[in-house]
Amino acid sequence: MAFGGFNKEANSAPMAEINMVPLIDVMLVLLVIFILTAPLLTHAVKVELPRTSSEENKIQAERIEIALTPESEIFWNGEKLDQPTLEARMSAAGAAVTDAASAPEIHLRADKTTPYDAVAKVMAAAARAHLSKIAFVSQPE
Repeated sequence: MAFGGFNKEANSAPMAEINMVPLIDVMLVLLVIFILTAPLLTHAVKVELPRTSSEENKIQAERIEIALTPESEIFWNGEKLDQPTLEARMSAAGAAVTDAASAPEIHLRADKTTPYDAVAKVMAAAARAHLSKIAFVSQPE
């Protein structure tokens, strides 16, 4: 952009007009760029999906309730068991597992005065049967 000339004659005042041609050229180039890139940004395929009403299929894992009394008695879903029967049932439950999602959850309810030895034996039996989902049930304060 020129604001004046090199000649020192009477016409030496600065040029007060803005040359619009370069601005128009830049705007046209930007317009062409936006026209070419706009279709690339909207590449989604328009599909009208059918409307249905259904719920998600939630597979509930089997839940095994194991209770331990202060005398170290073991209850499997309310049924009293001894240690060898518990191990056999744990092995049977572990053998029925096909994938990690279908593994049964063990909810362990132990009295606060139950010896740790009894709790450890139940947890070891679960570990030997490859049952790793163990939840300790407690009473909220």
